[in-house]
Amino acid sequence: MARALRSAAVYPEIEPFTTGTLTVGQGNTLFWEECGVPGGRPAIVLHGGPGTGCSPRMRRLFDPAAYRTVLPDQRGSGRSRPSAADPATDLSANTTHHLVDDLEALRRHLGVERFVVLAFSWGCTLALAWAERHPGSVDAMVLSGVTTSRRSEIDWLYRGVAPLFPEAWERFAGGVPPAERHDLVEAYRRRLEDPDAGVRASAAEAWVDWELAVDAADGQGPRTGVWSDPGFRFGFARLVTHYFAHGAWLEEGALLRDAGRLARLPGVLVNGRLDLQAPPVTAWELSRAWPGSELILVPGAGHSPVAAGMDAAITTALDRFARR
Repeated sequence: MARALRSAAVYPEIEPFTTGTLTVGQGNTLFWEECGVPGGRPAIVLHGGPGTGCSPRMRRLFDPAAYRTVLPDQRGSGRSRPSAADPATDLSANTTHHLVDDLEALRRHLGVERFVVLAFSWGCTLALAWAERHPGSVDAMVLSGVTTSRRSEIDWLYRGVAPLFPEAWERFAGGVPPAERHDLVEAYRRRLEDPDAGVRASAAEAWVDWELAVDAADGQGPRTGVWSDPGFRFGFARLVTHYFAHGAWLEEGALLRDAGRLARLPGVLVNGRLDLQAPPVTAWELSRAWPGSELILVPGAGHSPVAAGMDAAITTALDRFARR
């Protein structure tokens, strides 16, 4: 198919050609949208968080004349229902394994044999879990800001990086009693489930403030938009702490250990050299364990996929896979 002309690192703005919902069990309904061309190469986006949902800018990383791009919001996120932003929503059936099953259900529902996968941050963990469990469902992967959700990675993000942000860390750790500071993820998870709405709101505010402080090292500065929405902050913080307090329900190191199952899959790992949320060491280790993968470390870039050089590396990889 002819490629759309573009003058920037991303393609022009585009609207979905269809949207839909899919009932996936345990009372959950996934929202999804499709962009590009109906007969194009099937691709799917796995957003980060857990809990951020997909955004319009993610559509612009794909050649709209080559790809049929599917963008689903994961359980509890975005426009999927019920939302984790509702404190009455039960999260017991919201785990990595449920999300993998959801992706398989959506693939079958849409009549897709194999997807090109683009994943961001937490989405990389989900992509790897999916591809290692169902290798026949994935055709190629582009992973940005690589994570595998090992306990060591989680500990780095919510403790190890603290010396680089002492002021923000003091506020973050100070949000729970000293006796609970040995496990801040679990401490905040409990507060986000507290029956007192004020306790929940305060915990969500403190959690997101820490996340944004670390992310600001990307040079993006404070975020507005959804990050200023109390409902979004609460749902995001609730899902992140729910997943990370349980180690994403994955055996420690299993995704790296089993990366040999991806040997037949081409993959590109795009990581900012200065990424503090997903330090390059994880992408490096994955590239060593995944035969045939390619590692791209973007100089000067942090975690944000819109940082200089990151979006260009992502779109270049996707353009290459479109021509396979």
